[in-house]
Amino acid sequence: MKKVLLASACLFALAAPASAADLAARPYTKAPIAPVAVYNWTGFYLGVVGGGAWEATSTDPKMQGGFVGGTAGYNWQTGNVVFGIEADGAWADVNASATALGITVASKTDALGTVRGRIGWAVNNFLFYGTGGYAWIDNKITLSALGVSVSDSKWHSGWTVGAGVEAFFAPQWSVKGEYLYRSLGSENYFSNLGTPLASGTINFHTVQVGVNYHFGGPVVAKY
Repeated sequence: MKKVLLASACLFALAAPASAADLAARPYTKAPIAPVAVYNWTGFYLGVVGGGAWEATSTDPKMQGGFVGGTAGYNWQTGNVVFGIEADGAWADVNASATALGITVASKTDALGTVRGRIGWAVNNFLFYGTGGYAWIDNKITLSALGVSVSDSKWHSGWTVGAGVEAFFAPQWSVKGEYLYRSLGSENYFSNLGTPLASGTINFHTVQVGVNYHFGGPVVAKY
């Protein structure tokens, strides 16, 4: 028994240095680092947009309703700062009417849009931004009395300012939420009838959401 134990000890003593040498010679391989997606906002995009609008006035009736349309824009990114220009246009049904002395006056915005600059701060796939620029609406006023109606349409121009947040939810797709205040200048309606009807300034609050497709692949893999 002593001989068996002595032989085993000798074998272990001989094998231990060889095993240590094998471990020392084996190279250490570091596990690969998973790539991290870095979002680059630079590029052209197209999208759809829709939302609601209501007239910014303390008196009733207020024009209110919804709209849906399209948008196009381009972004430039330097560091975390993103500059951009965006244009949108939408079909709208924003209206109100009032009746007095048997005469009904109805006002309806059929279309609206903007051309705006944007500047924001990107935090990877999120963009927080302010925006402002040119705004327009196509508005129609209708007068009705004794079963007879006359209408006149005018293009109103003005300005808009607002803010929003946009986020990528897929490599080339983003979703945004945006608030805009729009102020449109007064226009004279029914000038051909001899007594123009001034609309006064039309101001709208609008809240809209949109989905954009970004061309050029904004996602970069960074190790």
